[in-house]
Amino acid sequence: MFLFDAHLDLSMNAVEWNRDLTQDLYSIRDREKNLTDKPDRGKGVVSFPEMRKGNIGLCVATQIGRYIKPDSKIPGWHSQAQAWAITQAQVAWYKAMEEAGEMVQITGLAGLRSHLELWQNAESTEGLPIGYILSLEGADSFVSLKNLETAYGYGLRAIGPAHYGPGVYAYGTDSDAPLSEKGKDLLREMDLLDMILDATHLCDTAFWEAMDLYKGPVWASHNLVRAITPHNRQFSDEMIKALLERDAVIGMAFDAWMMIPGWIRGKSTPESTGLKIEHVVQHIDHICQIAGNAMHVGIGSDLDGAYGKEQSPGDLDSIADLQTIPGLLAARGYSASDIEHIMWRNWVNFLERNWA
Repeated sequence: MFLFDAHLDLSMNAVEWNRDLTQDLYSIRDREKNLTDKPDRGKGVVSFPEMRKGNIGLCVATQIGRYIKPDSKIPGWHSQAQAWAITQAQVAWYKAMEEAGEMVQITGLAGLRSHLELWQNAESTEGLPIGYILSLEGADSFVSLKNLETAYGYGLRAIGPAHYGPGVYAYGTDSDAPLSEKGKDLLREMDLLDMILDATHLCDTAFWEAMDLYKGPVWASHNLVRAITPHNRQFSDEMIKALLERDAVIGMAFDAWMMIPGWIRGKSTPESTGLKIEHVVQHIDHICQIAGNAMHVGIGSDLDGAYGKEQSPGDLDSIADLQTIPGLLAARGYSASDIEHIMWRNWVNFLERNWA
């Protein structure tokens, strides 16, 4: 089945992890086997050949560059200008991938429809360009709103104002504060440009303020359920209901610590916890039960989002293994139509509504 993955940090992996995603996945792992600078070296699960193997023909691909203050305990760039520069290197890589025929950028309905037709009518996915919608994860790299206008010009269509910790425009995971005035100005400018607000990573206070302030389309590219995995990174049932009222789609992430309670980063393993892909179906089902239908859930895997096999489901060797999800959903009683909506159609319908 065709699959739309709404969150992949492709350019981060290329520019900061120095991975050539055009190569065979096992060649990428082999080249990294003696490196120790990142915890996931030799354990990546994403490459373009594996995406094509898994019929993942469309994704939301990110830019990411976080600014941190001197006392920060999380990694990042020491100035907003440096963060902006790294996001521009990421854009340059996406453009290089387009020129090589590996990717094609989708910025509106005409491109979306023609790309879907290409993939759905192709006899083979081999050699097909992977479509991507450009998103910014954390807005710290915007030195000013002039950067937003520049980014919209090169195709940026969605923004998550926050990431981890304190941010320039909004606080994110493991922190909490109201939206800054800069954050409110950012949302107003995004509204004028009809951009998509990604509610992922917003701290609780900023989430509720953003829901009140922002009038445009809202989605959550990669989030799970707080009732199953208690942590501020996940959505409470009240937050899920607020997103449903906005006709949002919530993408299911595959980062182990988000999927099951009790995961200890650096200590727990997929083997020791029994973590499997099927655990995400619990999160899918929870949202579907609140909604009363399967029209608001999708896949936003976040695979290779600064982790690899060591922090992924034990039965996932590559991103192509996301194709086991339809069978898991069918075993839970989901219809063929429901499964198609979860795998890709809900994201496409969202874009059809909001890009019309």
